[in-house]
Amino acid sequence: MKIGIISTYPPLECGIGTYSSYLIEELRRLKNRVYIICHRGGEGLDCYPAFNYNDPDLPHKAFEAMMKFSPDLVHIQHEFALFGEQKGMNVIPLAYKFKLSHIPIVITLHTVSEKPDYEEQIIRKALVEIADAIIVHEEYQRELIKEHLGHEDKIWVIPHGVRKVQPVLKVKAKKKLGLMGKKIVLLQGYFRRSKNFERVVRLFPKIADDVDDALLLIASAARRPEHIAYGDEFLEFVAKSRAKDKIKVLPGPFPEQRFDLILSSADVAVLPYLEGAQSGIMAHCLAFAKPMVVSSDIKALADSIQKTQSGLVADTDAELTEAIIKILTDKNLAKEFSDHARRYVEKHLSWQIISSKHM
Repeated sequence: MKIGIISTYPPLECGIGTYSSYLIEELRRLKNRVYIICHRGGEGLDCYPAFNYNDPDLPHKAFEAMMKFSPDLVHIQHEFALFGEQKGMNVIPLAYKFKLSHIPIVITLHTVSEKPDYEEQIIRKALVEIADAIIVHEEYQRELIKEHLGHEDKIWVIPHGVRKVQPVLKVKAKKKLGLMGKKIVLLQGYFRRSKNFERVVRLFPKIADDVDDALLLIASAARRPEHIAYGDEFLEFVAKSRAKDKIKVLPGPFPEQRFDLILSSADVAVLPYLEGAQSGIMAHCLAFAKPMVVSSDIKALADSIQKTQSGLVADTDAELTEAIIKILTDKNLAKEFSDHARRYVEKHLSWQIISSKHM
């Protein structure tokens, strides 16, 4: 089958692009020919950069580039930031162009918020109506769409895939990073206010008081220009912490080998996010079998922790602090979470399994 995929793509730093690259690799193993039409900056086999984020003629450029390959179907990887202004409304005319050309359309909705704003409601409604099939990552997301928009017969639940990795031994990773003898609390991912990293920095003095060898490792970078000012503001906040001597910041971006080394060093990874749905960082943590603490604010992350039994969900600041301390100080519990993550990935979330569900 000839499959056309519209997405961001590496080496552009974007979680959706990384997701697409792993999916495409496995789709090709299943003997499909896959063409990628992407934002400028993407590179790779059968990858054709055709547009920029804010091109007013993005739909025309992406459509014309894709139609050169006469795809049997087109799969759009959707996130609201990827298709221009007004929450990426250009994805709507793009999808209609394929519909009018009788090309079947599959759309993966990477964010399905329980409380979408007005623009998100309009875009979600249009995409669900246009697409021949909609993929979401969680059952509750399917139920949300079904409740508000119907179309139950075209909505498929396929979880976020998890890559196979060769983790560096934790002790070796710590040694390479100069963190020997430390219990690492990891915040990893792009600077963005909605990730709420400040919450963990604010609570860390209490954690450091209770766990003397605890160290907060922040591995991050600002991916887009609008996040640079926030990144600077966040670093100033870190510098004012009472526990600043027990906080280490590693500035990104990170090539994959460095990224994996950092993640391998963690004793617990914290995802204190306020907004979003799926998390590429959570998928990486599962790949490396890292115990996690997540905020209850994002249902998808809390549900994933419950399903995989790979960590703890916290609501209040006290619960978040207690959860981090518990994992740092209870080796048996940490090992149990790691073992659960490893087994769940092998049975349910490997990209080999996830790609076959797409077919």
